[in-house]
Amino acid sequence: MLEKMKELIVNYVEIDADTITEDSDFIEDLGFNSYDFMSLLGDLENEYEITVDESEVIEVHTVGQAIEYIKKLQG
Repeated sequence: MLEKMKELIVNYVEIDADTITEDSDFIEDLGFNSYDFMSLLGDLENEYEITVDESEVIEVHTVGQAIEYIKKLQG
């Protein structure tokens, strides 16, 4: 799932996918702004057939947290 996340992330920010880890913070490390992050969430919803709860996703700051959140939504 990390590799797929990397593929999606590089669509939004200019960063080498090889530098992205589960500890990468979307804003501080990857340079996301709120619009980029919300757009990425839309891609994740389509890719993994999930529905993101905006009140829960505000707690997601790192790539690893996003992966865990997706896994939780997938059951």
